Amino acid sequence: MDIIYAIVMLIAGLILIVSLSKENKVFYVAGGYFLLLGIWWLADFFQKDVNLFAGGWGIAFKVLTAAVLVVLVLVFVREYRANRRKSREEAEPQKKESQEDQDGLF
Repeated sequence: MDIIYAIVMLIAGLILIVSLSKENKVFYVAGGYFLLLGIWWLADFFQKDVNLFAGGWGIAFKVLTAAVLVVLVLVFVREYRANRRKSREEAEPQKKESQEDQDGLF
């Protein structure tokens, strides 16, 4: 089952980098993380005597995961706020135009 997880993570990383990086450059970070995760799963599978998800290696992996997650959340929040602000600015002129049209009728 570990091999399947590794393959899925590698495929997800490649999809993020190849397809979605055109949309936003942060997908390079996300895709790179998934590639690393796939390699980590493969290394854990092939090295049965060392558990890479426990001990010092596990702690290092968890810290790396937390750092990537923080970066991705910050980028998402920034993009969300920018898109929300942009949609509000686009809605404002339409609101004013519709109010002017209503005022002119009566």
